[in-house]
Amino acid sequence: MSNTGLLLQEWLDEIKGDSASPRIGVFFTHNGVVRATSRDGSAVSAMELSYDGGRLNEVIAQVEAIPGVIAACAWVNEGTLVVGDDIVWALVAGDIRKNAFRGWETLARRIKHEATTQREIVESRVG
Repeated sequence: MSNTGLLLQEWLDEIKGDSASPRIGVFFTHNGVVRATSRDGSAVSAMELSYDGGRLNEVIAQVEAIPGVIAACAWVNEGTLVVGDDIVWALVAGDIRKNAFRGWETLARRIKHEATTQREIVESRVG
């Protein structure tokens, strides 16, 4: 099992061992990875990524305050990442699918836009 796989298992074990776990009906996970093309179709060779740990913790706490969200966790990579590398792993536990999904979508969006700085390195075209 990969290190991130172990991390996800640790999060699940911790959350399932909590006194609030009987209220949990669903878990949503998110794994963002560096893809080979940017949104405009340009070829990407790598990505520079950094994050603000304090802001990440604030975002997680705010997601956990969403009604129906029982727990949220996230890990963000940093440095120079290549195609296929993990950018982020996130997990949201909720009472019902609708509430957990709202928390999951909020967490993924806010991590990207508020807690990280990303710069795609686009392959230069020679010729």
